[in-house]
Amino acid sequence: MRTLRGAQGLIVPWRRQFSASRARRKIKDIGELPDRIWPKYQETRNNELLALQWPSPPRNILLVKKEGVDTVTDSLIELAKHVHSTYPSVAFILEPQVASKIHNALSFPIYTTPSASYSSRPNLHEKVDMTATLGGDGTILYASSLFATTPHVPPILSFGMGTLGFLGEWKFKEFKRAFREVYMSGAGAGYGSSLLEAEGEKPDLSVSQVTGWSTIRGKSMGPSRGARILLRNRLKVGIFAADGERISGDDRTASANGDVYAMNEVIIHRGKDPHLAIVEVFVGGRFLTEAVADGMIISTPTGSTAYSLSSGGSIIHPLVSSLLLTPICPRSLSFRPLVLPANTPITLRLSKKNRSKEVEVSIDGVRRSHGVGVGMEVRVYGEEIRSPDGVWKGGIPCVTRGNVGVEASSDDGWVGGLNGLLKFNYPFGEET
Repeated sequence: MRTLRGAQGLIVPWRRQFSASRARRKIKDIGELPDRIWPKYQETRNNELLALQWPSPPRNILLVKKEGVDTVTDSLIELAKHVHSTYPSVAFILEPQVASKIHNALSFPIYTTPSASYSSRPNLHEKVDMTATLGGDGTILYASSLFATTPHVPPILSFGMGTLGFLGEWKFKEFKRAFREVYMSGAGAGYGSSLLEAEGEKPDLSVSQVTGWSTIRGKSMGPSRGARILLRNRLKVGIFAADGERISGDDRTASANGDVYAMNEVIIHRGKDPHLAIVEVFVGGRFLTEAVADGMIISTPTGSTAYSLSSGGSIIHPLVSSLLLTPICPRSLSFRPLVLPANTPITLRLSKKNRSKEVEVSIDGVRRSHGVGVGMEVRVYGEEIRSPDGVWKGGIPCVTRGNVGVEASSDDGWVGGLNGLLKFNYPFGEET
């Protein structure tokens, strides 16, 4: 046995010393993260969708999962571990309750908001580069509501793990490929996708020199493959008093000060009152009709397959820039849904003839804490997603399946969803 002579001349056995480092299972403040990276969205010649262009690799990823399902939690942990090991510069942002539940299963720190009440959501729109959702359509809707008070929503990568999954583009088993496509979208020649090369233009070689992509080995997707983006239109909603003054709400998103953005719809409904609501409807500043119904729905093309569809509204493709005005159980059989241009302002005013003092208002399924009284107005118009100088902005950038520069598949995701999930024109008495 090997021995050592001590300071007093004593002979002591030699022992190998091992260094032990504690796992960094910490929950940190989101304020410690760098500010978000702003991507660009560019048109392509061979595709109606847009191409995602990162100026540098995304760093701050918000993970949003479906509640109450252990398998989804396990999948989130698996996704986080893979991304951390493959793209070590990426940091994860989670909701406080999720972070406290899973942080012990991770050997690296995660980030969350400092507030005990997540409804305030401080700094999210300033820090999040990209959002990944694990769940159903409701999870995507919830993730979009986290940015309901800002015109700049980070790209959303959605994994369908819910009940219906009409909006969920990816299966979770594809998460490695899906994340790689988004992460590398915009990398210069030799590192990943280049939209400019796909369009026959010379790429900006300075982009490929950014630290981050150059450290990722074996992840090149080829010079003509970039993530495809579908910009989903949103509604811009404001509540006004009878005298025209804007109504200030509480700290809930649906009652926030200023305008609120909605991915699906805004609904005015009679609520628990037994009498039909009487609502004056104005389109483009002109009086259209006095609606006598359970309520009124103003929806986006994305929301056309939600409550509006159940109320007899039309189904609108998400690339059609429009608004859908749908009555809920109207008294008149001639009151039909209307499809209007997205830039058309719509005003719903509670009539003086209404029997109750107020009606309920909900935005994307969240009821506003205060209803709308007689003479008050709900003013709605479509969000501008393209500036006059041609820059794409606003909306909800959703990462779709497939790549820019790759010939489109004959299986359109939207059409497949209508047939496979909504059973569009499904024949009676037959099985397919």
